[in-house]
Parts: sequence; structure tokens; C-alpha cells
Amino acid sequence: MASVFEYAPAPESRSVVDIAPSYGLFIDGEFTEAADGKVFKSISPSTEEVLSEVAQAGEADVDRAVKAARKAFEKWSALPGSERAKYLFRIARIIQERSRELAVLETLDNGKPIKETRDADLPLVAAHFFYYAGWADKLDHAGFGANPQPLGVAGQVIPWNFPLLMLAWKIAPALATGNTVVLKPAETTPLSALFVADICRQAGLPKGVVNILPGYGDTGAALVAHEDVNKVAFTGSTAVGKEIARTVAGTRKKLTLELGGKGANIVFDDAPIDQAVEGIVTGIFFNQGQVCCAGSRLLVQESIHDELLDSLKRRLSTLRLGDPLDKNTDIGAINSAEQLARITTLTEQGEAEGAERWSPACELPSSGYWFAPTLFTNVTQAHTVARDEIFGPVLSVLTFRTPEEAVAKANNTQYGLSAGIWTEKGSRILAVANKLRAGVVWSNTFNKFDPTSPFGGYKESGFGREGGRHGLEAYLDVC
Repeated sequence: MASVFEYAPAPESRSVVDIAPSYGLFIDGEFTEAADGKVFKSISPSTEEVLSEVAQAGEADVDRAVKAARKAFEKWSALPGSERAKYLFRIARIIQERSRELAVLETLDNGKPIKETRDADLPLVAAHFFYYAGWADKLDHAGFGANPQPLGVAGQVIPWNFPLLMLAWKIAPALATGNTVVLKPAETTPLSALFVADICRQAGLPKGVVNILPGYGDTGAALVAHEDVNKVAFTGSTAVGKEIARTVAGTRKKLTLELGGKGANIVFDDAPIDQAVEGIVTGIFFNQGQVCCAGSRLLVQESIHDELLDSLKRRLSTLRLGDPLDKNTDIGAINSAEQLARITTLTEQGEAEGAERWSPACELPSSGYWFAPTLFTNVTQAHTVARDEIFGPVLSVLTFRTPEEAVAKANNTQYGLSAGIWTEKGSRILAVANKLRAGVVWSNTFNKFDPTSPFGGYKESGFGREGGRHGLEAYLDVC
């Protein structure tokens, strides 16, 4: 007799983290109001409640932060690498010690499930600081020549989908190499970055080495354009990345861009179906599909299409959507009303173009921003849902007959950030991976990250690499 195993609610307590009613900008080691007094509200995507009021940085604040970073650079860059490493190790250890607070805060501010912030994001955040702390006194041996030098002040702009992890990707290598930082978090997720600002103070980091400026797009634009910024690092949309490239062109600023993606997840007929299904779910429904390297295009060999699709639909029917603080939740809230509107518009366009839409039976909460996990079948390469980055829990399913066709369809995109290959043949993995124009190719897994491994894209997915030894080069003068 079939039965359904029901999970009792298992909410993580909000009381483990104290959220202040208001936060200032973090400049020169202190929290301060914006010069013009502007503020904005940080809203929880799962409930639409106001979490806190945050100072909004303007051009004057950007100038003040860059000057603080420039002043701090002289002493910070002169420290032996072993001394800089001590600060990074302290930050990493404090992040570990306060990981429960950070996980709850990130879930409240971003909307992603607590089990993702707790088990994926926070361990990786600490690992990046630990990893680059280890590099700080070994830069002469990193392969960039003898005595590589820091660039100066790094202006960094990060997105809202992985606020803490993107902060770690940016700040850790910058500090390890002797640079100072002015970082702008996304306007919808500023709280965890401000929490890290307090961790920097707790670790005794010298004033001005790290500055945090919450704000909107004009804040980021002012930071990118500031004449005393030596390095710009941006993770976000391709459209904004192109604008930043135009702003930096003709200057001496070093630039890395990690932009959009439309990753292909390729399943061959000899792949282990159950393992592939789990990888497909991880590839597109992790963080509600709000992942630049998401496997949002599923390419399935024709002979196993029906079998795999049936198995995938059964698996999607077991996913639990709801309260992100519940440890049983698989699908959390979409980050903002604006992003939900974009996902809704693109999926409606997919239906209008003739693709077949399917979602499991799913009750959406009455408040907050929610979107049910969605499949599109009968998709062609001409469909919008197969071309545009939706950045939501939406998977487009296409078929192929031969490895050559799979490669051609996988590469038929303006993006080039990620791909996945599912097969039992190691020789096929290597042969196909070498032909894919993607910065990261996973085999028989998806969305696996490690601080020792470089990450980045080709084409309109950007240029430059973050993570690993390669991630040091972007913050060093290696000419």
C-alpha cells in the first residue's frame, strides 16, 4: 500500500541573529550615514516584511570610501604576506563560528532555503578565506613572476543570488594580494555584507582595508567610474557588464566580468538515470534557479527522453516549496518582485511560442515572491526559453541524436559559462568537454564548487577567472 511520508515543520529560529532596525555605510572601519541621508529598505522575499533600513551610498560616499581605501593601501600592501594571512585566517574562523547567524540572515534577506545557506554557502565562504590566506605569503611562487605587486584599490560589485559567497570570491583574493577594497552589495541583499563588515572589525582588520557601500545601480556606476580605482570586479547581468566594460575602456583599470549563462546539461543514453535526475534538479532548482551557471537547458539523447522525463517529473513532485527557514524546504522564494515579474513574463512567452509547460502540483504561499518549479518540453533552439537567461526555476528540455548534435546545440548560445555531461564513458566525457565552449564543465555532477578551482566564462558570460591560483592574477600587476 503506497503512502506519503510527510515532513513535520522544522524551522530554524530567527532569534539566533540580531537584525538592527537600521544600518549605515561601512567606511574607514566605521558605520556612518550617507552624505545625503538617503536610505532604503531591505525586504524579506518570503514574507515581504521589512527587515531593516539601510543607508544608500551616493557619489560623495563612494569618493570617501575610495580615499579611505587608498590611504589604507600604503600600509596594508607593505605588510608581509604572512601578516595579511593572519587577518584572513581570523575572518575565516569568525565566519565559521558565526555561521549559524549568517545562514539565517542570508536566508531571510535572499529567500533561499536554510539548508542551502547552512550546508553550501557558508562552508564555501569560510573555505575561500582559508584558501587565499594560504596564498598570501606564497605569491612569489604562484607562477606570475618574482615579486608580483598589488594593483591598489579594488572596486567590487556583487549580485543578490549568492551575496556572501560572491563577497568571499571578491574580497579574499584582493586582500591576500595586498589590495584594499570598496565593495557594493546588491540593493536587495545588503545585510550579510554589512554583517561581514562587523566581522572585519572583530578580526581587527586595519581601518579602510575593506569598505562596504550598499546602494543601487548608480552607486556601482560611481564606483566603477572613480578615477582612483585600479581594479574593477563585477558579477551580474550581461547588459550591466557591457556598460561597465565601456566605462573602463581607455583607462588603466584591470577588469574581470562574470556575467550571465544558459548552461547545457547533456544526458547521454548510457547515463545512470537516477543520478542524472538528481544532477538535473541540482543544476536548475538549486537557489530557485537563480544561478548564473545553472543547467537551464537539458539536452537528452532521444532514446531515453521519455524514461528520463518521467523520472524527472516524479522527482519534481517530491520537492517541497515554502518557508525558507524550514530545514525541509527545497524551493525558497524568488529574490524580488522585479525578478518574479521577469520569470513570469519569459515563461508566458515560452507558452505563447508553443513550448509545452508543466509544473508539479504546488501550493504557493499567499505572501512573498514565489514561482513553482517548471519544465518546458517540445522546445526548439528558436524558443525564447531556450535562448534567454530566465534566472529562475525553469528548465527547457531539448533532444539530440549524436554527440556532434549535442555539442552543436550546447554551443548554440551567446553565453559560455557552464555545462554538464552525463555518461558512463570517460572517453566521451573528455571528447565532448573539449568541444564545449564553456568555462566550467562538470561530469556526472553539477554545481560543485571548490576554492581551488577557477571559475569564469567565455563570450557574453564574461572574461577573467575567480577562484584557485588563477583568481590571484586579477589582483596583481603581472606585466
